[in-house]
Amino acid sequence: MKTPAPREIVVEDLHRAFGGHAVLAGIDLTISRGELVAIVGGSGCGKTVLLKHMTAHFMPDRGRVLVADHETAGSPLRNLSGLSEDELDRIRVHWAVVYQKNALLTGSVYHNLAIWPREVLNLGDTAIRPRAERALRDVGLEPGEVMSSDRDSLSGGMAKRVAIARALVMDPVLVFYDEPTAGLDPEMCVQIHDLIGETHAARPGSLRHAGVDTDVSRTSVVVTHDTELLRRLRPRIVMLHAGRVRFDGSFDEFVESKDEHIRPYLAQMAFLHARLTGN
Repeated sequence: MKTPAPREIVVEDLHRAFGGHAVLAGIDLTISRGELVAIVGGSGCGKTVLLKHMTAHFMPDRGRVLVADHETAGSPLRNLSGLSEDELDRIRVHWAVVYQKNALLTGSVYHNLAIWPREVLNLGDTAIRPRAERALRDVGLEPGEVMSSDRDSLSGGMAKRVAIARALVMDPVLVFYDEPTAGLDPEMCVQIHDLIGETHAARPGSLRHAGVDTDVSRTSVVVTHDTELLRRLRPRIVMLHAGRVRFDGSFDEFVESKDEHIRPYLAQMAFLHARLTGN
């Protein structure tokens, strides 16, 4: 019998309200190590709010979020709410977030790729540059052509690739994507789908922090309205509705569902994604 994969993220009875409005009203969700999970649902259903709890940018009103601590032997689960900022930073060494609007910093591509290895891993340029070159090649960019380019000179597709390269340069075990194909044309969307799939399938290297080997399967969590991304990558799909998990299953189960809330959402997904992309 195959040994179950360790748990990477566990969300238990998660509640969060803003201005008296309950956005998350009892989310229960377990994500195993190595899974590719897409979080979907109508606008305002709490997808990004859930993501921000998983990355410890928000803390629950009630319930808890536990994430694997790859800085400790055995990668035990830690309750994010019980950790200090220094302890969170220690765990976040193995995470990366690709934001909807990329969140690239003013300056060159190299500056964007170098900032976290320099500040978090205390690496110098001699160690950072080969990492940056490898990350750019992994996302289909030629380092010699783009490394010195200014952020503001990049096209939308190139900026997205640089944002993913910035994630890869840290060799993360856990990658979060917030609407990764927002603002891109259909052809570029397909390229980003493939890139997310390839990034997920590639095993992280054996970075060692505090003597801990992190050579484990990569886990990816994607917030999206992009139906084509779901069709191409076939992730596990988690749909939120009314602050709770309404659906949790495969792509085929999702598109074949007769659920009264899933059918209307499926019909709206293309419109919601187009509204994000402007197409």
